[in-house]
Amino acid sequence: MKLQEPQLRQRGRASIDFLALLAGASGAVRAKVDEELEERQVTASSLPEDMDARYDIVNAALSDSRAFATLNLVGDWHGRSHSPIAVQAFEEIADELKPAMAAAETGPARLTLDPDLVAPDYWDGVEFHRTALAWDGYDNMGFVHGEIIHRKMVDRLYPGGIFKQRRAVAGMAPLDHYDNILEMGCSSGHFTAALEDAYPDAKITGVDLSRRMLEHAWRTANANGWSWDLYQRPMEATGFADASFDLVASYIILHEMPAQAIRESFAEALRLLKPGGDMLMSDVTRYADLDRLAAWKADRSAKYGGEPFWRESASLDLAEVAREVGLPEARTEGIYPHVLNPRKAP
Repeated sequence: MKLQEPQLRQRGRASIDFLALLAGASGAVRAKVDEELEERQVTASSLPEDMDARYDIVNAALSDSRAFATLNLVGDWHGRSHSPIAVQAFEEIADELKPAMAAAETGPARLTLDPDLVAPDYWDGVEFHRTALAWDGYDNMGFVHGEIIHRKMVDRLYPGGIFKQRRAVAGMAPLDHYDNILEMGCSSGHFTAALEDAYPDAKITGVDLSRRMLEHAWRTANANGWSWDLYQRPMEATGFADASFDLVASYIILHEMPAQAIRESFAEALRLLKPGGDMLMSDVTRYADLDRLAAWKADRSAKYGGEPFWRESASLDLAEVAREVGLPEARTEGIYPHVLNPRKAP
């Protein structure tokens, strides 16, 4: 069995299909909730600035709504269930995958783990995306997250596919060639692969806190003959020498971090860039780019999706943060993904 795009057993395939279809089918319920909000005169212009006060108003207005109760029930069940269902789907094929996983532990990629790592409080033990046991609580969570949840479920929910979106963001850096690229928060290696595709002659380095995600990225690189260097390190304190890279990039990882960690990561990226080097950071839609009702919907979705820092991150002006750390010409573009692409002074 192949390491990428594995063939699930019937039960696992049906369960993942159900999760994806349920998420898609809930659109009709959301439309009904929108209709009821309009009927009850809850609009973007009627909502207050304070987000918690918006929750109070919407919850009161929809207190007797069967559609809203259903949406909350489905959102909660989906958030709690997708991780254990995906783990079960993996365990059904685990024995068949062992040869491919073992073979992928040999190759040109290098993985450096830190047995003495002290993980930051914002990450340690946190069940991001409501992932049961957190990122490293299951030995094969990197494979589960990368090849089952993202490739077989999340990808189906994005117009054109999330992998196409990653490739598009990777191609937004202004140059056609970079010698040394650092990806901050490389996770299971999906955006790393997009950077590899966009800049095949570059030396690519990735850092992440999760051992299990890094292990899967390492196997992915070996299976494809890619010579990535992967390190278990926080992106706000990588330990690399000054001016080591000509591109520092990340893909929609910032919303998993509190504001101070984002500021520290931007400062670290600036330190690591060579003079004239580029920074390419992307993340979720800024609340400032949404009206008050749309921002509440995004906030509610993040709440059910297990995103403890979404509101704090999405409320940041990323260009302003970049300017504060020493990139005076920083500007952003796009709604989703929201992309920051400043250049360090020569």
